[in-house]
Amino acid sequence: MQGFEPGIPTPIEGIKTSVQRILGRNPGPMTGPGTNSYLIGEKRLCLVDPGPINNEQYESFVQAIGDRELEYILATHTHGDHSPGAARLHETTGAKLVGLPAPEGIAQDKTFQPDQLWQDGDEIDCGEYTVRLIQTPGHVSNHICYLLVEDGFLFTGDHVLQGTTSVILPPDGDMGSYLDSLRRLQELDLRYLAPGHGGVMDKPYDEIKKLIAHRLMREEKVVAGLQKLGECSIDELVLTVYDDVAEHLIPWAKKTLLAHLIKLQRDERIVATEIGWKIV
Repeated sequence: MQGFEPGIPTPIEGIKTSVQRILGRNPGPMTGPGTNSYLIGEKRLCLVDPGPINNEQYESFVQAIGDRELEYILATHTHGDHSPGAARLHETTGAKLVGLPAPEGIAQDKTFQPDQLWQDGDEIDCGEYTVRLIQTPGHVSNHICYLLVEDGFLFTGDHVLQGTTSVILPPDGDMGSYLDSLRRLQELDLRYLAPGHGGVMDKPYDEIKKLIAHRLMREEKVVAGLQKLGECSIDELVLTVYDDVAEHLIPWAKKTLLAHLIKLQRDERIVATEIGWKIV
């Protein structure tokens, strides 16, 4: 992807506050070019999502920070590609850890321990800019987006991605909560979306509307699949509902499909059976 070079601070143009993207060194099928870290500020700094543990990336952060003070490390959530790099930076800089503790489940970074109990709507005043916490459960229960208030610039982690959709991971992830969190973002004053993977998006409401429509379309495809197949297992249903994704992504599609099924069961449109699922 053009303009994405691992470890090199890249200024984000078009906003008043200084924000630099520092691409992680973890490209892959689920991370795209890698995890985006964002360094906010000129003198009093915040770093969003330091990513996985990587010595080269740590040195990239140190060089980017220089002789300035890193005051806060903001974690959107505690998956292994977003928060584990926080521990070493916290030890060496004394920066406060902002976010929510890791929930139960695999692939969660238990080393991330916030310095205090952070709440939805809390604001971090760094003088030249203000960051507001926006709780956005769905992808996982402890997901937070961070709003750079003065610029309407939202760091979205894995809640909104550029060019793809995030996996919803039951039982901690929840499709109903995810849709509610997307709708909540529509009420904010936004100009840009800065995702955990991919490029910055300058039409935030279009992107959010498109995401909601996509999820609801997929939900109706689940219903249509059950109407067509009758009572069936998730292994059968996924091939119908996700007939538009590559084969290597089917295991991940099954996780999000389960999130759709749980939501539809909660909505009393389908029921679970010994075999799998069926229309009410």
